[in-house]
Amino acid sequence: MPRRVDWIPEEEWATIVRNVPVVSVDLVVEAPEGVLLVERTNRPAMGEWFVPGGRVRKGERLVEAVDRVAREELGVAVEIDRSLGAYEHLYDDAEVDDAGGKHYLANGFLVGTDATEFDLDDQHGAARVFETPPDDLHPYVSAYLEAAGLG
Repeated sequence: MPRRVDWIPEEEWATIVRNVPVVSVDLVVEAPEGVLLVERTNRPAMGEWFVPGGRVRKGERLVEAVDRVAREELGVAVEIDRSLGAYEHLYDDAEVDDAGGKHYLANGFLVGTDATEFDLDDQHGAARVFETPPDDLHPYVSAYLEAAGLG
């Protein structure tokens, strides 16, 4: 089993963001009352309602990353419904100031949960379940909701 890397030192992370795409999973979470979106407190897309997501760790299968991200970012268990496919996300902004933006190779998943309360990590200022998602969502979020049949 390959060694898992949980934390990357800041200087090394900056090198990664400057030079290569980040492989990630993004979760379209269906909750009992609608679709869960979280307000981002970090860059890129700071202040936007977004889907929860995170990078895939070395040696971690995509389905394992989905489960871990749901636990760490939302404090809940999820059931994977289906893959929404691969997406390429390019941002002009990044948490690394001189990176020239951030590039993600994101793997979208439609997941479900019975949870009605969420224990958010520090990347999210708020969580809200939308029966009808707002019209002014970030285009990447709208694409996920459309692929999931929720947009």
